[in-house]
Amino acid sequence: MDFGADDVKAIEAVAEKIRPLVPVVVDAVYQKLFEYDVTKKHFLPKNEGFTGSVPTTLEELTLEHPQIKFRKDFLSKYLNKVLSGPYDERFLRYLDWVAKIHTDTPEKKSKINVDYIHINALMGFVESTLAGGLLSLNLDRETESKALLAFNKVLWIQNDFFAKYYCNPEAIHDANVSKDNGSIQWTSPSTIIPLVLGALAGGLGVYFQTRRA
Repeated sequence: MDFGADDVKAIEAVAEKIRPLVPVVVDAVYQKLFEYDVTKKHFLPKNEGFTGSVPTTLEELTLEHPQIKFRKDFLSKYLNKVLSGPYDERFLRYLDWVAKIHTDTPEKKSKINVDYIHINALMGFVESTLAGGLLSLNLDRETESKALLAFNKVLWIQNDFFAKYYCNPEAIHDANVSKDNGSIQWTSPSTIIPLVLGALAGGLGVYFQTRRA
C-alpha cells in the first residue's frame, strides 16, 4: 500500500477538522448495524472489558444499552487513533489486535466471533461514512484527494489484518512489520486480495474526485 510520510501529512492536515465528526460517524455505523438482526446479534455476548449486565434478547438490546455505549466508545477511540497515530509498528500491532478480538481466538476471554462478510461490509460502511464526512468539509481538491487516499490505505491495511485471521487460521500471530524508506511494510499470507481491492477502490476514488465539480 506504500503508506508513508506523505500519507501521514495528508491525515494530519485534516485530522482536527474531522475529529468533531467522529461521534456522527460512530452513531451512523451503529444505526446501520442495528438495522439487521444478523449484525445486531453480535452485540449480545458480553464484550471483553465490559463489567455491566448484558441483554439476553435482541428486543432488550437498544442503542442506549450500556454495552452499546461501551462499544461506541471503543469505535470512537479507534477512529481517533486512526486520526492521531503515531503511524509506527505499534500502530500496526494495534490494527492487528483490533482484528484479532473480533474472531474466536484462543487468547480471547470473550466469545465474540463476527462473520467476515459482516466485518467486510462494516469496514466498507465506515470508510464511506468517513469519506462523506471528509467531503462535507469542502476542502481544496488536493488536500481532500490526498486525505481520501491516505484513509483508504489505513482502512485497507486494517482489512488485511481481518483477512489474516478469517482466511488463514494458521496465521494467528502478531503482525510481522518493518519499515523501509519511511514507508510501513507488513507481511501476511492473505495480503493479495485486500491489496488488489484496496488499490481498485483507491483508484476509483481518485477518478471520481478528479471528475467532480
